[in-house]
Amino acid sequence: MAGEANADCLFCKIIAGEVPATVVRETDTTYAFRDINPQAPTHVLVIPKAHYPDAATLAAAEPQITADLLREAGVVAAEEKLESYRVVFNTGSGAGQTVFHAHAHLLGGRGMQWPPG
Repeated sequence: MAGEANADCLFCKIIAGEVPATVVRETDTTYAFRDINPQAPTHVLVIPKAHYPDAATLAAAEPQITADLLREAGVVAAEEKLESYRVVFNTGSGAGQTVFHAHAHLLGGRGMQWPPG
């Protein structure tokens, strides 16, 4: 069922403590941890604790949690002392999504190019 933990989901396992992660921040609705394959000096994933396959599905079902996710990305950016940063949501394998649990990539600590690759 949407929103409930998925036993096969890597991010649900991280939230449950079954898979280790370097946790940066946690709230009642979100979990933030360092990406294991960083694409910038700061690369943190901010995820909802509720399981939804992508950002659009999350936003339609849980607009408040979606807002929590974006707010927490900003809090993490401030804690990491990032003056500039990028927040990215990949949706679908063609866009680079490899874990089908909604998540935001918080990237910073270097200049960002546009358009992204």
